[in-house]
Amino acid sequence: MKRINIALLVFFFVGALNSQAQQNLFGGQDIKSGVVNDDQTVTFRFIGPHAKSVQVAGDFVEIVADNPIGGLVGTGLVNMTKETDSLWTYTSRPLQSDLYSYLFVVDGIATIDINNVHVYRDFATISNVFVIGNGQADLYKVNDIPHGTLAHRWYKSTSLGVDRRVNIYTPPGYESSDRRYPVLYLLHGSGGDENEWVTFGRAVQIVENLIHQGKAEPMILVIPNGHVHMQAAPGESSWGYYKPEHFRNRPPAAATYEQSFPEIIDFVDSNYRTLANKEGRAIAGLSMGGGHSMRISRMYENTFDYVGLFSAAGAVTTDQDAAELKKQFDNGLKLYWMGIGTADILYNSSVQYRAKMDEMGLKYTYVETEHAHIWKCWRIYLSLFTPLLFK
Repeated sequence: MKRINIALLVFFFVGALNSQAQQNLFGGQDIKSGVVNDDQTVTFRFIGPHAKSVQVAGDFVEIVADNPIGGLVGTGLVNMTKETDSLWTYTSRPLQSDLYSYLFVVDGIATIDINNVHVYRDFATISNVFVIGNGQADLYKVNDIPHGTLAHRWYKSTSLGVDRRVNIYTPPGYESSDRRYPVLYLLHGSGGDENEWVTFGRAVQIVENLIHQGKAEPMILVIPNGHVHMQAAPGESSWGYYKPEHFRNRPPAAATYEQSFPEIIDFVDSNYRTLANKEGRAIAGLSMGGGHSMRISRMYENTFDYVGLFSAAGAVTTDQDAAELKKQFDNGLKLYWMGIGTADILYNSSVQYRAKMDEMGLKYTYVETEHAHIWKCWRIYLSLFTPLLFK
């Protein structure tokens, strides 16, 4: 009997320790940070009793010459104030409606805000995020409306010799109907993967909210991985957990992304109720994905009626490029849409591309914004491009 009591005592003692360990792990700092206030200011808090300096690095902070942030592109830096022996705080000015990202810099070392659980990974960079509503970013929110389904699917790429992952969104009512839907293929940039448009891009929320508002046609959204050497986003393939690199040292691929792209279309048309024709397909992308969209749409000139280039990397550099582009337009296009910021690193390339199109007498829609090569622009471009599709 004593032996049983001792065993029970040990069991409850160990259980208490485990419970306390969990409580310490998840409740160590009982504060909230990255809090959006009613006046659209944001309050940040950090507990650091031994820190000598705590700062906020964010894309909402003005960038000035004397506070460069190494590696944190597009961010400014602002000092936090030490309110008590351990608590540092900072409240921003009222911010315009958008999705913002930030990090803390503690004694010169960048770190995430552990009191804001909303953390996104953009390739090898992680940062906290928050959303300011009452404007453009209402499209980026999960609102109380009918929702569709986002599925992580795998398809066999024979040309690349590997299974690859693709994110596919179907709109509300897809499962309960026999309707066929048009498809938007949405491509990411060189620093991303198939999850980038889902997280930072808020593509599902943008499309879903526009559909609910009656501003966009119900559509299927397909977001594939654009790197031929990757099966899927880091940590979500047979490669396991590794630090992602923009360009891994691997043998040449068996095919280019453009050459392998019809396999994605075939998979989607075979597994979903699509409008499997030119009128029912659109392709768009940002940066590298914009270049992919440019080349794929002209290589397969009878495949897409709608093309969107968001800060696109690419140009007409050869006579063959020009001939393919002319043939694409001769076959008929309903929309060729381009958007870029005046401070974008690819702005001059865009000017040259448009000049070539003007010289060839090709008609397109062009939108110019103020900003650089950043997500602020690409979310806006998607929200402008999507309502123009499948009309």
